[in-house]
Amino acid sequence: MATKYIFVTGGVTSSLGKGIISASLGKLLQARGYRVTNQKLDPYINVDPGTLNPYEHGECYVTVDGHEADLDLGHYERFLNVPSTKANNVTSGRIYQNVINRERRGDFLGKTVQVIPHITDEIKRNIKMLGNTGDFDFVITEIGGTVGDIESLPYIESVRQMRWELGKDCLCIHLTYVPFVAAAGELKTKPTQHSVKELQQEGVQPDVLVLRAEHPITPEVRKKVALFCNVDSEAVIESADVKTIYEVPIRMQQEGLDRVVLKRLGINPDDTVADMKQWNFFLDKLHNATEEVKIALVGKYVRLPDAYKSIIESLIHASAYNDRKLKLDLILSEEINDNNVSDILSGYQGILIAPGFGERGVDGKIIAARFARENNVPCLGICFGMQVMAIEFARDVLGYADAHTAEINPQTPHKIIDMMEDQKVVLDKGGSMRLGAFACRLLKNSKAAELYGKELIYERHRHRFEFNNQYKEEFEKNGMIVSGFNPETNLGEIIELKNHPWYIGVQFHPEYSSTVLNPHPLFLEFVKVATQHK
Repeated sequence: MATKYIFVTGGVTSSLGKGIISASLGKLLQARGYRVTNQKLDPYINVDPGTLNPYEHGECYVTVDGHEADLDLGHYERFLNVPSTKANNVTSGRIYQNVINRERRGDFLGKTVQVIPHITDEIKRNIKMLGNTGDFDFVITEIGGTVGDIESLPYIESVRQMRWELGKDCLCIHLTYVPFVAAAGELKTKPTQHSVKELQQEGVQPDVLVLRAEHPITPEVRKKVALFCNVDSEAVIESADVKTIYEVPIRMQQEGLDRVVLKRLGINPDDTVADMKQWNFFLDKLHNATEEVKIALVGKYVRLPDAYKSIIESLIHASAYNDRKLKLDLILSEEINDNNVSDILSGYQGILIAPGFGERGVDGKIIAARFARENNVPCLGICFGMQVMAIEFARDVLGYADAHTAEINPQTPHKIIDMMEDQKVVLDKGGSMRLGAFACRLLKNSKAAELYGKELIYERHRHRFEFNNQYKEEFEKNGMIVSGFNPETNLGEIIELKNHPWYIGVQFHPEYSSTVLNPHPLFLEFVKVATQHK
């Protein structure tokens, strides 16, 4: 069948969960046997979120092909269990950059370059790029921002054009908010009506409305919304608040979202059945766990949990599969010092030292690593967290009190972490940054090899500085082995401490690869060992 295009827009307010609705619909269609991919269009002018402060936009997600992307791609991958690429996330910055580059080359033959048709054509080209591969039955494209924002106008116009061009192969879902006014004791649909009216003024009639609300949507409210918004009653879908985002696909299935979408696209929903057995198995484990596992995440961006979104979700996956309820505390590394570290970190069954470039909060992370090492607390260090573990070991075990990373102290005589020369062999993306999936060979009989169950793995990276191999021999003589390394350059990827219950640092980002149906082995084992720590 021809590829079907589904667009998800949002109205009334931001942060309603367009990404979760998009991922949930994708999961349901995939569970019916269809090939699905999700895409995010971001209206901001940044070419990608790689230079954005995590407090500004949450975590920067990295695809297997080395693209720095919006965090919604993490939701897509965790739900669909399918890797995404650069084509799955497009920003206005990239759209305009492509068009301007073409104009500079003379591709438009001297014509005036305008938003319509040149910008909208580039947007449509990026949307159709996924469908034209022949790999997908459905392309679900989420449009960032809120209808009515000036930044989103070219995207909505592109949707209008694609609906006109593709006819029945195209569909629009609009997500809005239905507030409950306590004084009146009722739900108010007027914001939804105005949001749909705004969308209609921009030339797009939604086919399906998904209503976010804290109170149940009554049949009367559905009929009223359907009447005023030109949508069938069955296509008015309730999206109530739930305890976990992983309940949303099941709620959407109960509401019939996938059936409505298929019918609107001319596909008989009775031809297929969504097999959600594995998903429900995970939900049962998630909901039925009664015993807690208490983990401390030590980082510099903890005031915005979305800065560590993939790590948090990976810990949730791992805890559920270990039959534990996750009790996670986010601890600001800047507040940790030698005098209070025991008060802050005592009582945790596991400590995760989070990634995060730059000097702020690094001392607290080093102190947290020492606490975990000396007190036999299971500890996982990710990216900069792994580098911190190496620095702490060099200072307190090898005796190099001035050991540091060249990123923060380029003058130190003991650059445990440095910009390595042999790095240049593998760096072909992001200037000096290693981005995307790279091979890692695991040392036989190491903990890393045992938990992965194989010798060669591929993990995603986002960093500039590396473990300095000049110190490898001295580290290993003192009990810290490099148990994973890049087979092309010999760059260290994993360090682990002997004679410790579980003390492992990884240069890569395992959180990007953990999904609901395939939780990452590093997180699974970290949580498993943590449950045994008293």
